[in-house]
Amino acid sequence: MPVSRLGLLAGALTFLALPTVGTAQAPRRPATPLQLATRALVEGRYSEIDALTDKLDQKDPNVAALRARALIARGKYEDAEALLRPVAAKAPTSEAALQLGLLDKMLGRDATQMLGRVSTLSDTSDDPIEVARAARALRGLGRFQEANAAYRDATTAAPINPEIQSAWGELFLEKYNKTDALKSFQMALQIDQKYAPAMLGAAETLADENPPQAVMFAKRALEVNPSYVDADVFLAEQAADADKHDEARDYVKKALEVNPRSLEAHSLLAALAYVEDNTAEYESEIAKATAINPSYGEAYRVVAERAAHKYRFDEAVTLARKGISIDPKNARAYADLGMDLMRTGDEEAARAAIAKSFDLDNFDDKVRNNLEVVLDKLEKFTTVRDGDLIVRMDKDEAPVLAEYAIPLAHKALETFSKRYEFTPKGPFLIEIFPKHDDFAVRNLGLPGAIGALGICFGRVVSLDSPHARPPGEFQWEATLWHELAHVVTLQMSNMRVPRWLTEGLSEYEETRAHPEWRRDMDTDFAGMLNRHEDIKLKDLNAAFQNPKLIGVAYYQGSLLVEYMVKTFGDRGINSLLRGYGQGLDTDAALKQALNTTMAAMQTGFDQMLEQKFGDMRRAMAIPEGVTDLLKTPVDQLKMLADQHPKSFPIQLVLGRALRKAGDLDGAMQAFERAAALVPGAAGKDNPHEEMAGIALQKKDDARFIAELTTVVRVDPNNVGAARQLVGALRKANPDDGAKLLPVYQQIAEIDPFDAEAHTYLGRHALQQNDAESAAREFRAVIALGPVDRAAAYTDLAESYFKSGKRVEAKKQTLAALEIAPTYERAQELLLKLVDR
Repeated sequence: MPVSRLGLLAGALTFLALPTVGTAQAPRRPATPLQLATRALVEGRYSEIDALTDKLDQKDPNVAALRARALIARGKYEDAEALLRPVAAKAPTSEAALQLGLLDKMLGRDATQMLGRVSTLSDTSDDPIEVARAARALRGLGRFQEANAAYRDATTAAPINPEIQSAWGELFLEKYNKTDALKSFQMALQIDQKYAPAMLGAAETLADENPPQAVMFAKRALEVNPSYVDADVFLAEQAADADKHDEARDYVKKALEVNPRSLEAHSLLAALAYVEDNTAEYESEIAKATAINPSYGEAYRVVAERAAHKYRFDEAVTLARKGISIDPKNARAYADLGMDLMRTGDEEAARAAIAKSFDLDNFDDKVRNNLEVVLDKLEKFTTVRDGDLIVRMDKDEAPVLAEYAIPLAHKALETFSKRYEFTPKGPFLIEIFPKHDDFAVRNLGLPGAIGALGICFGRVVSLDSPHARPPGEFQWEATLWHELAHVVTLQMSNMRVPRWLTEGLSEYEETRAHPEWRRDMDTDFAGMLNRHEDIKLKDLNAAFQNPKLIGVAYYQGSLLVEYMVKTFGDRGINSLLRGYGQGLDTDAALKQALNTTMAAMQTGFDQMLEQKFGDMRRAMAIPEGVTDLLKTPVDQLKMLADQHPKSFPIQLVLGRALRKAGDLDGAMQAFERAAALVPGAAGKDNPHEEMAGIALQKKDDARFIAELTTVVRVDPNNVGAARQLVGALRKANPDDGAKLLPVYQQIAEIDPFDAEAHTYLGRHALQQNDAESAAREFRAVIALGPVDRAAAYTDLAESYFKSGKRVEAKKQTLAALEIAPTYERAQELLLKLVDR
């Protein structure tokens, strides 16, 4: 996939954030005491600042502001206020006044007048430092457009001031403009490679796109400033996201050692306690935060966000509303509330919350997208209710999808309820989006911001429709089955199951239902085993937070569940899920339910991997000393193939080289050897697809059919190959139903909008006297607007006639005759209906 602009900037930042030992130049002139004190502040040497400024004028607003910032960084808010207030009174537009206004705002007081006076500098001063001060005040007042203009003026006049550049980046970040934020942080770091606030700003900007790189930047910031509370809190949040709560608590503890009254630290501790079901600690930490700032609803929002991260959306709704009740101007809390309400299925209330968020802050593209793109479009969807199921689909797709999605959903829920001995609570809302960007916005607020095919929130499931991606790119039925497995495992565990287990179970359930639904990663994973790149079980849950590892995390999760089912049985899995539902962590749940640990399972799991992938892994290995096969001449490839007959890559590359050179027989032999070494190779490494191509070139129809049959078997999403196979089979014997039927079934499952497949399946069902199935297929054909509409209506009429639905049969027959009055088959059916 193409590298994003944000990714390119991040790459540049990586270089800038590296240690600069030995490269810094000595200053051209001695630094002033105020400059030394400012540097000490940036580096977290707060206790040195008083001594560094001791001989300076204590009534100087810049001196007072610097000393106060050191006090604020350590939570000494009253001391900072006492220092700032008299100075600010005499210098109402000074740095001291700005810091006092920001302190008042942080503590929940009205800072409008104080910050308002400072903001006037944007119109009255030409000094870039004063204009930047005004920009910070304007940001504090929520006047973001004016703040942006002021920062632009300030950076134009003082382009090499890292503090101004970084502060501008923080404004961009607050207003969701990550690209410009990263540019500003990059500029700050070009000026001063050890400017810790810019490093942390870069970390916060990259947190969603690249968590590992974000963590690296935050740790760099802590190397410069070991007392950087915001960096510790950020790293605690990242650790919590990866379910490393002990690590998160260590970072929060470090932050509180520096600032025992950090609102952010206490909020995060409250959140960790809440999701750990430690009510006493949760209430204590909330009380500490609200004692500092009685209107600090953000504390509840942080807890709600952490609860939502754990799929506890009903609780997140309650918590977000608590936060809003004490801070009704928190736009982000309304936005989070709206998303959580969507995840519980209350879309009417979600619209109201999201609209309120947009009224308070119209900069958030996620909010705008949810309001304008998803909720507006959902209102126009077709809604089908069937028992506990509420299925919402695009009106143009509904006539076809409803025929297949609803029965499949019922079957999945029945299957899982029986297997897991648990009946989930409904109703269940399923939303199917014909455009992937709309699906992404519905779940994350941004188009293209999600690589998933479907998402489950406990009672709400959303997924891409077959039209959302090119045919054959995914199996939509497998996706729906996967997400409905989540419904059961999430609810059964009281929304406390870790991601490695719920995703592993859903992936495994796909394979259980249809082996062809299995994620196509066998050969890739075998290669990873050779390179020792598989994920250790202790790190599996955290891997779901790493964009580079998430694909293999899903796959390896399913393998782990396969091992656990074989070792402990379904009852063991059910007991483990119930253990999580009791609030146990992974170690305790594994011990109680299975009398094991992750470390103990690692040994058995490794043994299963060797049994399952040993031969494939060895076949996939490239022999030592062999490099750059693609550039190796054909003669040398032949020698390598003779020397290493059990090397799949060598045989595959040789086959392609020989085919390109026109040696079709030699190529076929090489591909045959490759196929024997790794029979399940699919996708780009499927030798059977190459052999089918050679058979076609040689006009060997029997071999062409044989190879395509294997391609479709090992690569079941390859709808192009399936359609080729249908054409070849019909050419060879159009009446060979035994061979045609499974291929047409496969095509219809991958692409339910294929009218030809439904027509064949319907007529086959009629031949088998399965009139109900036939009627379903023919209804789909009519909904798809076939070329021969008269034949389609007659097909449907015949299926109704065979099932005894004479009124419906007559209606469809007349529809056919209205299109083609002389259509003989319809005339004959009408005579039968009238004769009766």
